[in-house]
Amino acid sequence: MQRICVIGGSRYFGKLLVERLRAAGHQVTVINRGSTPPPTGVEHLIVDRDDEAALTAALDARTFDVVVDQVCYTPVQAAIAARAFSGRTRRYVMTSTIEVYDPATAALPTVPPGTPVPEENVDPAGWQVAMDLPWHDDAYLETHYAEGKRQAEAVLAHAGDLAFASVRSAHVLGGGALEFTGRLAHYAEHIVRGEEITVHAKALPTVFIHYEELADLLSWATTADFTGPVNACSDGPLDVHGLAEAFAARARREAVYRTVSAGEEASPFSFDRHYAMSNARAKALGFSFSRTTDWLPDAVAEALAVSAAPTA
Repeated sequence: MQRICVIGGSRYFGKLLVERLRAAGHQVTVINRGSTPPPTGVEHLIVDRDDEAALTAALDARTFDVVVDQVCYTPVQAAIAARAFSGRTRRYVMTSTIEVYDPATAALPTVPPGTPVPEENVDPAGWQVAMDLPWHDDAYLETHYAEGKRQAEAVLAHAGDLAFASVRSAHVLGGGALEFTGRLAHYAEHIVRGEEITVHAKALPTVFIHYEELADLLSWATTADFTGPVNACSDGPLDVHGLAEAFAARARREAVYRTVSAGEEASPFSFDRHYAMSNARAKALGFSFSRTTDWLPDAVAEALAVSAAPTA
């Protein structure tokens, strides 16, 4: 049994992570702002993680074997967490994102299309941090999401008394109504209605992961001893056409496409640049991934069912 603190953990794969950690016999504490209570048997600390004094006071004398940070988006948040948990935990796992590799958001080493992007393409130990940027501005953060994650990783990588690991998640799918981003709903609704799916002329493949698999990997990361970033994606890249056709086949409709130029906005998961990740490091460390084609049909069926359900 371990003492594990989860920051966030109120919805989607974070909620499932908390449930699985508890079911595995761990002593779990959840920190969030109180909008969603955790499962029975899980300690709940209601506090705003951005308020350092309140966070430190809420933690009191608690210590943990591992902290899993599901909602760290900026270097400011990372610095607060590093100070608040200094001396309170030996291991800190941050949920990060495939977006750190997006070449449209930073000057990154070029990786030829078709070559899976390895973790070393973004090294948090060498990434520059700028605390004075307007990280508290929601609009700024929304447009600088990838950079916020990169800099948050960098801050925690330099927190000397923490064994830091980041889990860089692929695009997360599955769960029907639990998938709150609306990206699969976009396909379900457009395919059923015969509406256009907008795609780039040279749409490149990306990688995905099922929300249950990501919860499993994060749970595994709490007991593993690796440090640094690790990519989390199912085997088998998929492009926007493959995703749309999976919906079309299930709905027995024909996908209708409209092509847009490079740089223009398109349907979710249509990318005109390459940053599909490699999961080789996680495999070498002992984690086994499913194939995207194993779970995608069920995820598509769930999304179509939710789309067809009558609204209250």
